[in-house]
Amino acid sequence: MNDEDHLHNFHSHTLRCKHALGEVKEYCQVAVDRGMKTLGISDHMPWPDDRWNASRMDYAELEDYSKEIDQAKIDFPEIKILKGMECEYDAEYRAWFDDELLGKYQFEYLVGGVHMFLDGDRWCNTYKHVKTAARLKLFADATIEMMETGLFDFIAHPDLFGVDYTDWDADAIACSRDILSAAVDLDIGLEINALGLRKQGKQEPGDPLPLYPWRPFWEEATHYDIKVIVNSDAHRPVDLQNRTGDALKIATELNLTMMDVSTIGTRVAK
Repeated sequence: MNDEDHLHNFHSHTLRCKHALGEVKEYCQVAVDRGMKTLGISDHMPWPDDRWNASRMDYAELEDYSKEIDQAKIDFPEIKILKGMECEYDAEYRAWFDDELLGKYQFEYLVGGVHMFLDGDRWCNTYKHVKTAARLKLFADATIEMMETGLFDFIAHPDLFGVDYTDWDADAIACSRDILSAAVDLDIGLEINALGLRKQGKQEPGDPLPLYPWRPFWEEATHYDIKVIVNSDAHRPVDLQNRTGDALKIATELNLTMMDVSTIGTRVAK
């Protein structure tokens, strides 16, 4: 399957997150030019306390981001555009997700992505703080807690822990099984993420390996009745379909069931 055959993308980042390029309208134009059917814009969620805003929009930008997507729906009627956000989760802000993101701003879907997780009162970074079995368990627990909220339409890169915890050992298998089992029980899709494929082979000296998608995780997934979704995790408009064909190939080779993407935006928060 070619990249061009992948006509839906629900994981796209704009320049507002400070580590991507492109405005909403530029993503829409590329998607239209390539004959795509669905484009979900899902920049990194800002927090009301502006935590971690070195790699996400400032909270003050949230309203303009929402309006920009609303305007794109008018300007590009030939494609289905969905207003989304890629989110961390903190139970302290549970009501805020409902009242502000889903309520006030009418976001149509939310993506869960564990880039940060709690160890006691310390927030740990998935890219560099998952080197022990205990931290691996905390990553799994954070992912499952995210699923249990009912807020999220799918979980982005659930195998991201493999960037830092690079041994496929009993603890990595247990972490994977916990995540996969919860995904089945809670009926939530898991993402095979093409950004990791684009990164492979481009690491700077000393950068960790392997990068997601981590094949052993998805091989383990064959033992579970999960549903998967492929996204480009685009950080530039040109990346909208980049390496998605290779990500889809993983799902095909392993005979994984694809998620019905028409359900995205229809989940009801619990």
